[in-house]
Amino acid sequence: MREGIHPNYNQIKVVCNCGNEFMTGSTKKEIHVEVCSKCHPFYTGQQKATAARGRIDKFNRKYGIKAE
Repeated sequence: MREGIHPNYNQIKVVCNCGNEFMTGSTKKEIHVEVCSKCHPFYTGQQKATAARGRIDKFNRKYGIKAE
């Protein structure tokens, strides 16, 4: 490889808005994120099933499908 053309790769700290911090590798000095695995609804199990249920009910009403 040629010398002097590649950016420095460092161990850096990633900081989330929820306060969670973790280490990773990057060419940046520090990274701030809005959502991480500690606060994202998919990973925490806090998903809203009611929104999906409403879409299913709307589909069933539109096509006349009756619930058993």
